[in-house]
Parts: sequence; C-alpha cells; structure tokens
Amino acid sequence: MKYAYLFPGQGAQYVGMGKDLTEAYPTARRLFEEADEALGFSLSKIILEGPEDKLRLTYHTQPALLVTSVAAYRVFVEQGGEAQPVVVAGHSLGEYSALTAIGALDFTEAVRLVHLRGRWMDEAVPAGQGAMSAVMGMEHALLAQICAQATAEVGVVEVANVNCPVQIVISGTKAGVERASEMAREQGARRVIPLVVSGPFHCSLMRPAAAKLQAELEKTAIGQVGIPVVANVDGQPKTYPADIRKALEQQLYLPVLFEQDIGTMLDMGVETFIEFGPGTVLSGLVKKIQRRIPTLHVENESTLQETLAAIRS
Repeated sequence: MKYAYLFPGQGAQYVGMGKDLTEAYPTARRLFEEADEALGFSLSKIILEGPEDKLRLTYHTQPALLVTSVAAYRVFVEQGGEAQPVVVAGHSLGEYSALTAIGALDFTEAVRLVHLRGRWMDEAVPAGQGAMSAVMGMEHALLAQICAQATAEVGVVEVANVNCPVQIVISGTKAGVERASEMAREQGARRVIPLVVSGPFHCSLMRPAAAKLQAELEKTAIGQVGIPVVANVDGQPKTYPADIRKALEQQLYLPVLFEQDIGTMLDMGVETFIEFGPGTVLSGLVKKIQRRIPTLHVENESTLQETLAAIRS
C-alpha cells in the first residue's frame, strides 16, 4: 500500500484541538511545552483553552496548527503507525507541518518560523483592507478572467486556492473581492462564501511578507530528505533544500494548487491518504478530486486508534 500524508492549513483550528493526545501521550505533551519555550509565551494555553478569537490570530493559528499536526503524526508513529509515506503535502501552512514531520525542518525552528510568517502576513495588509471568498461551481479560467477585470476596475483580486474541481478561493483587496464575487454570481457561480480570515493570503498583496520570509528562510536549516514534499505553488515534488525554500517563499503570494498536488500524488501511485491534525478538510477535498481513494485521519485518541486499526487490517 502506498500512503501519502497530508497536513491542514488555517481554518481547521479549534479550541481544544490535541487535548486528549497531550493528556494521554508524553510525546504530544512535550511538543506543546517545547513550542511554549520556543515562542516565549503559552501557545499551549491558547490552543487548549482559547479564547477562540485569540487562537484565530494568524500568528497564533499557524504555530498552533503546526504543533497539533506534528504531535498527531509523532504519536501515530510512536504507537506503531508503520504506514511509511511515499510523499507528503500540506495546505498552505500545512506544508511546514509536512516538512517538519519528515525531518526537513527542526520542530522548534519551524514553530518560530511560522509564528514570524503569521506576523508578517498580518502586517502586510492593514486589518479590514483585505478579504477572501470561496467560489463554488465555477471554472478556474473564467474566475481568473473575472478577477483580472475586477482588479482593473476597483482593486487587486486574484485566485488564491484551487482546492478541488468545485471550490476555488479568491483573495485581494476588500473592494476587489466584493466586485469579483458579485461578477462570479452573475456569471453562474453556484455559491460565493466570504471567509473569516485576518488577511488576503496567497495573492500579490503578500509580497512584502514574502520578502521578510525569504530572508528568514535563508537562515533556516532545511535538510534534504528521501521523502518528497509536493509544493503548493506548482504541484511538483521537492527534495532539495533550495527548491523547498523557493517554494515556501513563493507560496505567500502565489495560489495554492491543492487539486494539482493531489493529482501529482495519485500519479505517483498513492493509494491511501492520511491527514494529520484537526478536522478532515483535506480529506473532504481529496474525495471531491477522486471519490474512490481511501482517506484516514489522526487528530485525537479515537481517530488515532481507528487509523492504526485500518492500516493493520
């Protein structure tokens, strides 16, 4: 059986995620403690106790998701999860979790790095000036044309996430996203849903943050590993540190091509996906891309045991 591991991005978080893993497994508890030490404040308290609005701040959300996802992965391995992956991937922030899981990034370095990434993303566009919306049931090419027209009329708006055949996310200025959303509805989109986010991620407005991230990435040790990570920016597997650095920097202002990521992994012969971390957002997207492919996930004690049983059967 060929497995791929997936790691979620922003939007999957919730207060209390990882709680029972930290209570049952010292490995998970130590990771939460190491994250607190790395950041100099109690991220674990924000994760486990909230409040939700504090967890939703992107510079808290990003390290919180990385810690929780990596903890789920490490407990799975420790408890006998022998489903060695042939490839890994993550959605946006989840790409850092994937790299940490396979040993390309040091855990505490990754925690600090994504905390800074979140701060720089938050600073790139003043609060209230950016927006994102999910567009359901519209072809990528048509939506890209709509975004180009709305950008020319009122302000920047671009395709940010190509998640699956029926879900694409747009990102940009508040006025640009509103205009593109209106045009998408007029031209046949099934639904347009404004997203509750703190900024316009994965569009050109994030270039100032990307410049800061690039400088930090150059100082960050990234190891070459045998298991490739499929990058969001081009849907291609990466193993060399220079390629990984470039993809992580570009990821801030280029769209997340998650549908292409899954297609690449299926072409590599992947037969089952395992999602590590809160929720099943990515598993749901996989099903929309290829309905018949099996998906498993690990986020708490019950799903851990279910996944271990499934891979042993």
